[in-house]
Amino acid sequence: MEVLHHILQIALQYYWIPLLILYIGVIGTILIENRNPAKTIAWIMVIVFLPVIGLLSYYFFGQKFKKVKRMKRMYREQSKKLLDAWRKESEIMEEHIDTLNERIGSLAMVYRYLKNQKISTFSLNNDVTLFINGEEKFPVLIQQLKNAKHSIHMEYYIWEMDEIGREILDILEEKAKSGVTVRLILDSFGAPDVIKYLRRHKRDFLFEAFLPVTFTSLANSNYRNHRKIAVIDGKVGFVGGINISDRYINNGKNDVYWRDTAMMIIGAAVNTLQIQFWNSWNQTDAESFELGKGYLNRFPITNEDASGVGFTASDPGSPAPFNMEAIIAGINEAKEYVQLCTPYFIPSDQLTTALMLAVSSGVRVDLMLPAQSDSFFVQHASFSFIKPLLERGVNVYLYTKGFLHAKTICIDGKLAYIGTTNLDIRSFYINFEISGIVSDKALCERMNNQFLADIESSDLITIRKWMQRSRWKRGVDSICRLLAPLL
Repeated sequence: MEVLHHILQIALQYYWIPLLILYIGVIGTILIENRNPAKTIAWIMVIVFLPVIGLLSYYFFGQKFKKVKRMKRMYREQSKKLLDAWRKESEIMEEHIDTLNERIGSLAMVYRYLKNQKISTFSLNNDVTLFINGEEKFPVLIQQLKNAKHSIHMEYYIWEMDEIGREILDILEEKAKSGVTVRLILDSFGAPDVIKYLRRHKRDFLFEAFLPVTFTSLANSNYRNHRKIAVIDGKVGFVGGINISDRYINNGKNDVYWRDTAMMIIGAAVNTLQIQFWNSWNQTDAESFELGKGYLNRFPITNEDASGVGFTASDPGSPAPFNMEAIIAGINEAKEYVQLCTPYFIPSDQLTTALMLAVSSGVRVDLMLPAQSDSFFVQHASFSFIKPLLERGVNVYLYTKGFLHAKTICIDGKLAYIGTTNLDIRSFYINFEISGIVSDKALCERMNNQFLADIESSDLITIRKWMQRSRWKRGVDSICRLLAPLL
């Protein structure tokens, strides 16, 4: 007993030595990883000021796990498989860029960026329909699902076991029984209830949970598949910010008005959506499938004024933050105005600089954020970025009618971004994201009109009004700003 007591006394007296070694090792690892300086400093501060919580948080969420290396390897392998097809389309894309240059001027450089970086092919033979909120999207989506003859591919971040969620699951089961090939990918963190349900009940369609989250793989929760994609018969595609949930339907049953945007594409650009789904499917444990007849289709150009559509997709395995770069490329070419909607605004330094340069060059920059977010920390961190933008002349609107969940950008009434990408670090570097980049005059006009309508339900923030906020609120903003690189 005396020996044990002596050992315990030594342990209590010198406990700080192994703890110090652990701290030095962890901080050294963070520095060696050579990550973004802001993120490095943020992690070191969390570990120093929140000793136990900080170390556990870094262990589960902060390390550059082997999973990311695997994603990068898969990205390279899949790119090689698509390289031959890319070469065949290269000449056609050059012709399309020339056409777009006549139509939208220097903004066509965004599509050249997509081509040069081999992010996605793009095409001019498309018909695009814009949906404002779930009450517009869901009836059309349901009808297209019911009309499916060959295949249905769906990839969603959030899928609720509510009225609309159950209705669409029933349709998928019915179509699978009729002989339609149905594949469904659900994010493990965003759709846990549906995943549990599908695992417990026999089904006729193919289903995969993306990056399953268990205690031993808790770190997977940091890498989320935030995409919302549906591809029907390889001919009709849906993409945007609207998940499968009743909350997106403003029928008076929900307490909060949910403002969001999505679009339907019919045409050649659907092939790119199909390939993106195929890429995601290959990152699950499912058996792969060939992108043969019925999955990819030819669409002849029948209308010279048809919509030009390309996609920018990125994930933790991407060699660069393609979504962010494509946005900056568009902002840099703006001549008249840039309208941005996002629920979460934690911009990179590059995006902030692009917005400031645009407004300083005479471009009107309008940024719309929700007045009330669904995350306390993210909202206050977002607010900490507003003051410098106001000082440079950016118009900042806080949407008050409900929760603004739309992830859209409209530039000069000529180019639109509609997808899943928030204007934050997580969307740019960590999540699996996708956005459609559309050249369509009618669609851009409707987006502009909707933005003006949303302004009527928003408060314009002036620098004077912003500085009148209480010191306590501004202090909370600053504290949350320190965690911004980690949010």
